Amino acid sequence: QVQLTESGGGSVQAGESLRLSCKASGSKYLKSLICAMAWFRQVAEKDREGVAFWDDVSGPRYVDSVQGRFTISRDNAENTVALQMDNLKPEDTAVYYCAARRCSSRDYNEWGQGTQVTVDS
Repeated sequence: QVQLTESGGGSVQAGESLRLSCKASGSKYLKSLICAMAWFRQVAEKDREGVAFWDDVSGPRYVDSVQGRFTISRDNAENTVALQMDNLKPEDTAVYYCAARRCSSRDYNEWGQGTQVTVDS
């Protein structure tokens, strides 16, 4: 079992910043079980959108809408992944989910419970 726990969401004004954190736990084999981590976001009744991705081979990758504003980082030693969100815009408002991809899967299949980010104009 792998559990992902997000923190750091909140309400901010446009142009401000937030930093989301996610910690993976539940297995002593996390370093071998997880090959990539990412942040997704979802607005009610819409599909989840991949926002920022990290894997140990290719490093960070971002969706165009957050390129240059968001930065994903991972601390393998502490089994955490963070998302620094700068210059937030109202359209960034969503529930943000931490995700992990097991090495045995091609898809992200481990999910946190989500943390709300609200950006007011």
